[in-house]
Amino acid sequence: MKYQIRKKAIILLEDGTIFYGKAIGKGGSAFGEVCFNTGMTGYQEIFTDPSYFGQLMIATNSHIGNYGVNENEVESDSIKIAGLICKNFSYNYSRHAANSSLEEFFEKNNLFAISDVDTRALVSYIRDNGAMNAVISTDVENIENLKEQLVKVPNMDGLELASKVSTKQPYYFGDENASIKIAALDIGIKKNILRNLANRDAYIKVFPYDASFEDMSDFKPEGYFLSNGPGDPEPLVEAQNLAKEIIKRDLPLFGICLGHQIIALANGVSTYKMHNGHRGINHPVKNLITGKGEITSQNHGFAVNKEEAEAHPDLEITHIHLNDNTVAGLSMKSKTCFSVQFHPEASPGPHDSRYLFDQFIENIKAAKLKDIQRV
Repeated sequence: MKYQIRKKAIILLEDGTIFYGKAIGKGGSAFGEVCFNTGMTGYQEIFTDPSYFGQLMIATNSHIGNYGVNENEVESDSIKIAGLICKNFSYNYSRHAANSSLEEFFEKNNLFAISDVDTRALVSYIRDNGAMNAVISTDVENIENLKEQLVKVPNMDGLELASKVSTKQPYYFGDENASIKIAALDIGIKKNILRNLANRDAYIKVFPYDASFEDMSDFKPEGYFLSNGPGDPEPLVEAQNLAKEIIKRDLPLFGICLGHQIIALANGVSTYKMHNGHRGINHPVKNLITGKGEITSQNHGFAVNKEEAEAHPDLEITHIHLNDNTVAGLSMKSKTCFSVQFHPEASPGPHDSRYLFDQFIENIKAAKLKDIQRV
């Protein structure tokens, strides 16, 4: 990096609190809900995860950019975070597999970021006061104007964002000669979820967020998948109706993260906005079926109502988050349907939970066998 005088920058929270830093690149302003991720690695996958759409990401790891960027380590076609806040930004990188620097990646995607921020103090403040909207900006002399703009930014609670990140047209993924066909609803799907399914001999057709059951069933799939994604699940009425149709017919169904919340809502169980959410790659979960602990990758700001799930006659809580006892997994007792709040593809993260993809494939095979036996 050539020596340059870096512009002063601020983080202005919606409650008026200000933190200071310096701009990465030319500067500007970016608005969104501020959140933090505790992962020590995998920043490229995090920045391109559609579930982060509309959010200002605080990286709690002290060094960001030190291993550059690899073009194959993306979870979507572009950066999805609204902006980055970090402590130390590495303009130089050291990694033989890297294609470019993170700075160049940000420039290509027109992303504004700031560094030299006291991220420990900022994260502590957010943990105490909850996730809220914020702006990062180099317009440090016009605080009142920034406040006026910030007031107009919609809250994440009640905000539908799946349509902003979903594919516009259906597309295929995997080997068309695979033994299993899966229809996936893209409400913010990550590429590594598709890779995990394809690696298990599945051919996937990915549908837009507003696809109907008729649209998806025309593909004649043997299993259905509801993806992760950003925003509040409650406004996604079409996705909830789709889940109801799949469940009614007892077709194999698997949901991850936002898809998990959609399945809960389809069963009449409500969701709610969390104080902070879970974002990181070391979240402890207990599998209540096996009794085993799992370290998981998580990224969500909404959760399923535990009391309503426990009271539901046809739902079983299969996984629980050990930090706060929130619902981390559900299964239907009379249907071939299950879901988890975390990310078993773990990109980045540990692979403790990848067995869930195997479970989904086994459910599909069992359903196919039943169909054969009926004939």
